[in-house]
Amino acid sequence: MSIRPTKFAHVVYRTRRFDEMVKWYTTVFDAKVQYANPVIAFLTYDDEHHRFAFANMTLIQPEGTETDKLGVVGVDHLAYTHASLGDLFENYLTLKERGIAPYWCIHHGITVSMYYADPDGNQMEFQVDSFKTNEDANAFMHDRFAANPIGVEFDPDAWLQRLNAGASEAEFLTRTTDLPVSPIRGAGMKL
Repeated sequence: MSIRPTKFAHVVYRTRRFDEMVKWYTTVFDAKVQYANPVIAFLTYDDEHHRFAFANMTLIQPEGTETDKLGVVGVDHLAYTHASLGDLFENYLTLKERGIAPYWCIHHGITVSMYYADPDGNQMEFQVDSFKTNEDANAFMHDRFAANPIGVEFDPDAWLQRLNAGASEAEFLTRTTDLPVSPIRGAGMKL
């Protein structure tokens, strides 16, 4: 049996109306911008580090390109939080045994995340929070996110080997480097 997530975390949208979407969500949800640059924005309406993110597709994939025809706007992925890194990796092993593998494993700084795609290509993120408090996660977003708002990829099997050898979960939760910056990936393809 798979390990169930403990909560629904956030949704990420791809948009060609970046500024309008950010304004609409700040208005409708009385949300505040946690971090933004011209390519991506993270918003929250409560104490969670982010509930919405918006990817500015006009900068990521210019109109008229071949990939522009592949459903560029809309929901990118939904995210679910696990209670611990151990639960995230137990779920990883269970799914791997059933032939289901993540297409992207990344340490975002605020979360350690594994991304999967269902048979229709709908994307989901299984994550564990890197910080014990939302205040610490918010501080990371304000202080360090600009250096690398996407994250650094990791090999789940290498991490699992270290965990099984006795490394503590805490050793993995703090992102110690901002390099290399990972390219954004979606359902197994580079965007």
